[in-house]
Amino acid sequence: MTSATMKTPADLVITPRDRRFGRDTAQKRWWAGGDPIATAFYNALSVTFPKGEAMFIEAVKAHRDGVPPKLAEEIKAFVSQEIMHTREHVAFNRRVTEAGYDTSRLDAHVDEVMAFIKTRPQIMNLNATMALEHYTAILAEQFLNDPDTFKNTDPELADMWKWHAIEEIEHKGVAYDTWLHATKGWSRFKRWRAKSIMMLVVSLNFWLHRYIGILDLLRQDGITGVKAHARLIWFLIGTPGVLRKLFFPWAAYFLPGFHPWNRDDRHLIGAVDSTYEAARLPVAAAA
Repeated sequence: MTSATMKTPADLVITPRDRRFGRDTAQKRWWAGGDPIATAFYNALSVTFPKGEAMFIEAVKAHRDGVPPKLAEEIKAFVSQEIMHTREHVAFNRRVTEAGYDTSRLDAHVDEVMAFIKTRPQIMNLNATMALEHYTAILAEQFLNDPDTFKNTDPELADMWKWHAIEEIEHKGVAYDTWLHATKGWSRFKRWRAKSIMMLVVSLNFWLHRYIGILDLLRQDGITGVKAHARLIWFLIGTPGVLRKLFFPWAAYFLPGFHPWNRDDRHLIGAVDSTYEAARLPVAAAA
């Protein structure tokens, strides 16, 4: 792998920030600004994070042998960040159930996916990780760019999602650069075809099952039928338009020469990072 294929900024430092959120406060049922739709959206995302991020860690670690020293350090910091994200979303998800939601069906689907993933070659899991890491990065950019994302939300919970978001942006190139290393013997077309097909499969499954999961949670709030579909579709396509706003950043993944750091959005990290300055860990301490 030559330096020409490594587009992660040379001065990027991935810094784990050891923060804990919401341990001493009761979590409101509709914690996201009193909006049941937004709450269900974020809750459904969070249910996937602990086991999903464990898969990301294993997929990246499985291909770290022989990577350049800088990438090796980034992988260590990536692992440390993801471990702390897992810890905080386990705690968050527990508070979701304490607020009265039954997430057992959502959890069961995640377990089914994880069982299937264990049957696949790790290079496929790295490919899927790369696609999902692109999703988390572009979602993070969207959340941080919109000042209304966490409007009227408990500051502690808003801080948790912002903390997660800046670290997703910070390490958004790690899985991709690990993939470039792992597939350095592949042709450019083979690499592009594999990652493009995986992104299409991941996108279909990700949004289909998040949609089903969100409807499950809304049903528990008495929001069902046409009303539930209409309100959820408006949230995704209309206002705030989470899915609509993702289209062009998502489509960029298929362009020749794509790399996550072709879009340098580190200013979003800087705008939030001072909040967590006291929680920064030395990169050398990363797992």
